Amino acid sequence: MSTTAPPRPPAVGSPEDTQADPSKRWGRFLNSVTESPIWNHPVAQYVTGILAFLLFLLVISVPLDLTEQAIFAGTTFAVALLLRRTKGRVTTLAMMTLSISASTRYIWWRLTDTVGFENPLDAFFGFGLVAAELYAFTVLLIGYFQTIWPLGRKPVPLPADSSTWPSVDVFIPTYNEPLEVVKQTVFSAMSLDWPADRLKVYVLDDGRRSDFRKFCEDVGVGYKIRGNNRHAKAGNINAALATTDGEYVAIFDCDHIPTRSFLQVCMGWFLKDEKMAMLQTPHVFFSPDPFEKNLETFHRTPNEGELFYGVVQDGNDLWNASFFCGSCAIIKRAPLMEIGGVAIETVTEDAHTALKLHRKGYNTAYLEIPQAAGLATESLSGHIGQRIRWARGMAQIGRVDNPLFGPGLKIGQRLCYLNALLHFFYGLPRLIFLTAPLAYLLFGAHVFQATALMISAYALPHLAHASITNSRIQGRYRYSFWNEVYESVLAWYIMRPVLMAFINPKLGKFNVTAKGGVIEEAYFDWGIARPYLVLLIANLLGFAVGVWQMVFLDNPEITTLFINMLWTAYNIVLSSASLAVASESRQVRVTPRVAAALPAAIRLEDGKVLTCQTDDFSQQGLGLTVPDGVHIPTGTKLQVSLFRSDEEGVFPAVVTFGGKGRLGVRFDNLSLPQQAELAALTFSRADAWVGTWGQRQQDKPLSSLGGVLAIGVRGINELASNIAKSLRLRRTSNAK
Repeated sequence: MSTTAPPRPPAVGSPEDTQADPSKRWGRFLNSVTESPIWNHPVAQYVTGILAFLLFLLVISVPLDLTEQAIFAGTTFAVALLLRRTKGRVTTLAMMTLSISASTRYIWWRLTDTVGFENPLDAFFGFGLVAAELYAFTVLLIGYFQTIWPLGRKPVPLPADSSTWPSVDVFIPTYNEPLEVVKQTVFSAMSLDWPADRLKVYVLDDGRRSDFRKFCEDVGVGYKIRGNNRHAKAGNINAALATTDGEYVAIFDCDHIPTRSFLQVCMGWFLKDEKMAMLQTPHVFFSPDPFEKNLETFHRTPNEGELFYGVVQDGNDLWNASFFCGSCAIIKRAPLMEIGGVAIETVTEDAHTALKLHRKGYNTAYLEIPQAAGLATESLSGHIGQRIRWARGMAQIGRVDNPLFGPGLKIGQRLCYLNALLHFFYGLPRLIFLTAPLAYLLFGAHVFQATALMISAYALPHLAHASITNSRIQGRYRYSFWNEVYESVLAWYIMRPVLMAFINPKLGKFNVTAKGGVIEEAYFDWGIARPYLVLLIANLLGFAVGVWQMVFLDNPEITTLFINMLWTAYNIVLSSASLAVASESRQVRVTPRVAAALPAAIRLEDGKVLTCQTDDFSQQGLGLTVPDGVHIPTGTKLQVSLFRSDEEGVFPAVVTFGGKGRLGVRFDNLSLPQQAELAALTFSRADAWVGTWGQRQQDKPLSSLGGVLAIGVRGINELASNIAKSLRLRRTSNAK
């Protein structure tokens, strides 16, 4: 055994330490300052707060000339870049402060120095852009407030004596979804780790289908219907509440499959906090949404909803403002009945229900541990329809139960709800940003009454700080610039419903999001793509006019022209990326496969046993990794074993393909008990979704920008290809 002492770590301030990573030394210095006991004294806190506020007012309002503003902007951005290399929440707060300072300084300058419009045309376009910028600035500020310190709630252990655990009713509402989709959720709900005498599972069938009734009778779960479909999903749940009696209700959309640990992970908070009324968990999807499918970014780029469940809800939790999201949640029956059941006044019954609970003084919680997963929308049109309903519902809440007014809410809760409401009004501002430079290029309108260099000196720090700060906050849940792709795709479609619902909350109705469908052939959705195509053509025209002016005219505003052309080029990228999303890819599997490496074994008819593991699984089959050289002919019948601890499930299957160390099998006429056992060994595993949640690489803004640019180029190619295809089909049709 060696007697040499291990190397001693360098002391702080030693020569070795001075050669260490500068960001680590900077981080230690920041931590030593922020953790000083002096900050615990009330006088120090008040004095620091007053001085900080006065300094903030000074920073945003002091006029600077071009050189001074450029120096100020460059210095603060350099500090932000240095902070970005340092870990810790305090550093994130410092970056937020710099970003707020830069953005507020820009808005102050924008309102005081750039709106002296000289003619009606300038004023029309100029004030429209100012309004859009004020909207974006407001959302930015409230967003920082909302996510200033994500709570990071952890599970609370349940009492050791399971006889003291409460009774739970599991509701699975359904309307027009296929039985094959609903089955898996029912099987997994049946396998929840909870005392059998205190767990009841109910399928709430608003479609009133005989095959659903028979299935529920065969597997031994409750089946409930009602005489009408009034108030859609909310009415369906409320009807079931009237005929059940569990102390708690766990709600799952019919395609959201719970893990067996769901109740044990989530219920402890209710037993710890008597005022706890609702606990929400993330919505995770094991199939790609239209963005991920059509752009081929599944498992590589965070999808549209991950920011909400990865950052926003955790931030809401600090302010006791976690929203109910309609599924993958537990609600305590007594508070729910106190507010009259699930809200029916709006089509976003989930968020409105949480708002009502908060007004009554109840607590809600968010646990960022995936305990269920479901199917994403298959087509872009279905995805847009779902978002229209969400947007319309939040606008309705703004009218019938505005969170800024009324009793029972604290300021943090009001602001969190306000941001959720404001978010869905992005349609008009996004369209303004996508067309603003055209006002100058096509009509000669000056939307800024300032020089191009001054605009750059104020606007670029605002945009750059916001970009790197949000990149820091959002990390692995939203990549830079992708939010602009998502908003560009949806802006045109949600703008009108939101504005109309805000004017008249009674307009519109609940629409069910279709799940479990297939797309037989790839196609370009010309109907959905029409607004993006118009935007693309308009921006291409504006850019062409800019090139013509730059080449053939003696334009004294060459810098202004260049900035507007650069902005237009970016809008061309966003418009063409939107077109790429409208190019629908094939989806022929009714039951998507989930990647997972699980221990498995194959038993052939001759008795030979082969140990292997899964690559993926679905309700209908498995992909298996087998030793090299193993060849099993297609059509061979065999038995596949799956394992969990000392438990083994054996399932009959047929080989569908094989080669190069891989084998595909399709399950062969599984009985209902075998289907339930398969669910318990696959979709219902406690760790089924935890390993993939939030595990992507940290966002890199420049890399993300490159990805968006590549998608833009792809959109142009898709458009050209589909135009050529349409022309060929037309020629063929005319020839006949």
